[in-house]
Amino acid sequence: MKFVLKPWHLLAGIVAGYANRELQQIIDYLRAENAILRETLGQRRIRLNDDQRRRLAEKGKNLGRRLLAGVASLCTPDTILRWHRLLIARKWDYSQRRHQKVGRPPIPPEVRQLVVRLAQENPRWGHDRIQGALANVGHVVSDRTVANILKSHGIEPAPQRKSRSTWATFLKAHWQVLAAIDFTTIEVWTGKGLVTYYLLFVMELATRRVHGAGITPNPDEIWMKQVARNLTAADDGFLAGQRYILMDRDSKFSAAFRQVLSNAGTEPVRLPPQSPNLNAHLERFWRSLKEECTDRMIFFGEAMLRSAIREFTLHYHGERNHQGLENRLIEAAEEVGSSVGEIQCRERLGGLFHYYYRQAA
Repeated sequence: MKFVLKPWHLLAGIVAGYANRELQQIIDYLRAENAILRETLGQRRIRLNDDQRRRLAEKGKNLGRRLLAGVASLCTPDTILRWHRLLIARKWDYSQRRHQKVGRPPIPPEVRQLVVRLAQENPRWGHDRIQGALANVGHVVSDRTVANILKSHGIEPAPQRKSRSTWATFLKAHWQVLAAIDFTTIEVWTGKGLVTYYLLFVMELATRRVHGAGITPNPDEIWMKQVARNLTAADDGFLAGQRYILMDRDSKFSAAFRQVLSNAGTEPVRLPPQSPNLNAHLERFWRSLKEECTDRMIFFGEAMLRSAIREFTLHYHGERNHQGLENRLIEAAEEVGSSVGEIQCRERLGGLFHYYYRQAA
């Protein structure tokens, strides 16, 4: 069959050639523009985000390696094709849809912390005992798991674990039947000049209540034995019901004084030498007494001292919040916590102490 070239064929060829020439000019311009941009950036690497890589990969796959080699300027054809392969692989990646992981599930951190806590607070508990305690609170694990957790934290099994009672453990075990006693001194001006007075206080450690056992410039053995009898009186003795009383090795706490306490059923516990931290609660009371009261006054006579101590003791029990008791009062009155009524202020020792409360309507 003989092919006949018609006029419209010639016109179509001319249009197509012009379009190709225009397209080639556009491509040449864009390549020159890209080259100029790269020269401006210098050696700095052009960082593309995932969306930009995806767009180049989709366009580059359609062109193929040969055409990409002629037009690609931001990266090599191999790079664009590699991005395309990664897009395909990501499409068929269903790892995020897996609901079940292979292997045994890990032990939750809170269970691990609880195992360590039980072992530290109960040094005589073995693996089975700890396992049972965990089951009581809803954590079901094996005794082997307990052993592995303790081993990873460097905690030995129960027979080798430290089991000796500490001083803190002793205090907590006897908290409700434990008291403390100690002296402090105050300088008082008298007709004979500056005289040292000894203040003897006793504290219930569980409640922080204190009791002024006596004030004297001469705490001899006769005076101390009478103090012991007063403290242990069956009807109103401050130490009635207290099983132990902590005291330092001050010579004023003589054998005769300790014997009176023992006969009444309160066992003296003498602290090691130079260990004020073992009687920390009463030591903290002395600090409060001195910083808030006695260091801010000059005492002229015993009566003035006794009055100041009495006022501070009332303030300490019923008007002073204690951080060691969660910022509560030792002996809270009925108006404490009320939100009704006018706010009043009670002063002691000429305004040295203030207590704010609401007056009942």
